[in-house]
Amino acid sequence: MADEFPFEISPMFEGERIRKDGMHVELGGPKSKGFELVRAAEMSEVEDNKFTLIGPDLADMEEGSRYPLAMIYKIAGELVEADLESIVERRNHEFQNYIQGFMHLNQRDDVWMRVSKDAVAKGMTSFESVAKAIMMLFKNELPFIEAVEAIYITDEAEIDKQIDDVRAVYKGRDERTRDLHDEDVDTFYGCTLCASFAPTNVCVVTPDRISLCGAINWFDGRAAAKVDPEGPQFAIPKGDVIDAVSGEYTGVNEAAKRLSSGEYDRIKLHSFFEYPHTSCGCFEVVGFYIPEVDGIGWVDRDFAGTAPNGLQFSTMAGQTGGGKQVVGFLGIGVNYFRSPKFIESDGGWERVVWMPKMLKDKVLNDIPEEIRDKIATEEEAADVESLRTFLKDKEHPILERWVEEEEEAPEEEETTETAPQAGFAPQMQMPTNFMPSMPMMGGSGSGGVKIILKNAKVSIDKVIIKKQD
Repeated sequence: MADEFPFEISPMFEGERIRKDGMHVELGGPKSKGFELVRAAEMSEVEDNKFTLIGPDLADMEEGSRYPLAMIYKIAGELVEADLESIVERRNHEFQNYIQGFMHLNQRDDVWMRVSKDAVAKGMTSFESVAKAIMMLFKNELPFIEAVEAIYITDEAEIDKQIDDVRAVYKGRDERTRDLHDEDVDTFYGCTLCASFAPTNVCVVTPDRISLCGAINWFDGRAAAKVDPEGPQFAIPKGDVIDAVSGEYTGVNEAAKRLSSGEYDRIKLHSFFEYPHTSCGCFEVVGFYIPEVDGIGWVDRDFAGTAPNGLQFSTMAGQTGGGKQVVGFLGIGVNYFRSPKFIESDGGWERVVWMPKMLKDKVLNDIPEEIRDKIATEEEAADVESLRTFLKDKEHPILERWVEEEEEAPEEEETTETAPQAGFAPQMQMPTNFMPSMPMMGGSGSGGVKIILKNAKVSIDKVIIKKQD
């Protein structure tokens, strides 16, 4: 069936990156707008395989330019239900990446796509071919879908007209788990949809922890595992509780070890520092440790500025992603901020010291009232010194940790080092009693670095790396 399309369709193209010099057009992304939405409907409401385009087509787009793009799919079938919308929606990411010359990133109203010059030269001149390929894959790979219709929108005014209603749909999905918690269930759900980008990552979705991409909650995972038990969403028996506060369970550890090919054997779902959840690359927000104030900052992909640590979201995302446990950084979905177990073992909201204003405003009602005005944004703190001043002026709870550390007597450091690992950048002063269980920064080179810290603070002003003879 794929012969009818002017491009190749195969999982082998997942992970393909289209760089700017090879790009014909960019769609959505941080400098434009768009969304993807799947809606369940009755069979009588769906005209199977129908495609509608509102706005200019690919052939009408100027090379090297940027356009908005929204994608709406209406699905129907005897087994189709509203709980499956998020799952099918997330598969749009996977299936569009099957198309050679078409790159899809992110999710929901953060979608970002690129079409390559080569793909256009070979005949990809209309969104209709893309949409019909996706509809074919939906029905082939998800047999519960009996009919599907696609509407693509490249007209910015029309997207603006619909975006608030679309975000209301997302919000309604997220709120379904508000009164359900990890201790109320005996099964969590895993997702390996991003395996092509992060082969050692398994996203563990629980009532208190949404997927890193923010698109799949516990109910979505349950629905997907029910209708497609061999698919990328599957049940993970919770097993025995090892530590309820940090969120460590025997079943999750067993799944982590199996699905990461033994690279990781422990995951604490609600911990920032010790055996944190792996980070794929599709996460909505990156958390970063700020050693100078012993606090944690958070930055989302919509923030184009620089965080107080001197880094932008893209830089931290590049360090954090790939399915690794990286001490000092953590990827999450925005809805995790609303969880009562939000980084519970590391102080929760009392450990948060900085967020971009737009992100803070988005979750403002979920921040404990007594700390709302004590969390800085880019308007109050652009660097570490201004952040420190702000925290002192506001009497942030983090100050109690500073007092505790000052009162503790320094103890002997015990370190063991081997050859430096490529990409290792030891610029972090870790909290007292912090013991990393893996290299502090991920890298792709050979060798490694092993650090054991016992009741120690480490501050390194300069590192000189020399090749061993």
